[in-house]
Amino acid sequence: MSRNVLVVYCHPLDDSFIAAARDRTLAGLAATDATVRFHDLYAEGFSPELTADEHRNHIQPGVAAELQTYADDLRWADTLVFVYPTWWSGQPAMLKGWIDRVFAAGVAWELPDGANRLVPKLRNVKRIVAVTSHGSSKLINSAQGEGGKRTLFRSVRAMCHPLARCHWIAFYGIDNRSDDERVTFLDRVERSITRIAR
Repeated sequence: MSRNVLVVYCHPLDDSFIAAARDRTLAGLAATDATVRFHDLYAEGFSPELTADEHRNHIQPGVAAELQTYADDLRWADTLVFVYPTWWSGQPAMLKGWIDRVFAAGVAWELPDGANRLVPKLRNVKRIVAVTSHGSSKLINSAQGEGGKRTLFRSVRAMCHPLARCHWIAFYGIDNRSDDERVTFLDRVERSITRIAR
């Protein structure tokens, strides 16, 4: 069965290491029969700020008109792939804002009248993949609690299929890595994405 893969990419520079990881992610998907939808948040000029109206009415179903394509893509996808650098232990503000605004009531969850727990609505999503880099080591990230990993694999995953599988493809200590180590990681990204998407 062909997968429906939504790739959300977030980095301001097109010549960055994460841009290379994006390219290898897309190459890995091209080697499969997956159908891919791709969003480059910076290139699209995505506005990450949750507006006052959005916050005031956050329990009401629906998203702003400019977010409808993103919401439709979330409902369509069975696999989510996030490609981004880890900054300050988490997702860049642009990507975190995308989650804040698009994982909205009526899209990712609902709160029925009288209920005190959210009901997940993205049961279509059965895989969540993160491709990311870290300036610090795995040890330091573990000591800090890996906030970005928790955001995706606990909070975001909670809105998806109850058996959704998570894949963490991370390059730690990037500031001190050799060119050969960087290439090895990019090779790993492409192989891993191809395997996951088949």
